[in-house]
Amino acid sequence: MTPLSAAPRLRRGVKTAYDETRACHVVLFPEGVLVLNETAAAVVGLCDGRTSVEGIARRLAEEFDGVRAADVAELVDRLVARRVVAVDG
Repeated sequence: MTPLSAAPRLRRGVKTAYDETRACHVVLFPEGVLVLNETAAAVVGLCDGRTSVEGIARRLAEEFDGVRAADVAELVDRLVARRVVAVDG
């Protein structure tokens, strides 16, 4: 699992956008498109390479109920597996 101290960032060539047709946030990457729910879009939006997983969870807890750092780390793991996010170190 991604350490809570890790600071995830979007990989090179990955972009985020709001898809008007689908009325949702998406991640565009060389292998395809990933449709995000509101919480996942908020996590991806905070993957700046400076904010830790724990910091992302804290910021999201201000906006959403029930946000746990372990859940954010699990989502980051899935995004790493899809080659959308990178975690250095």
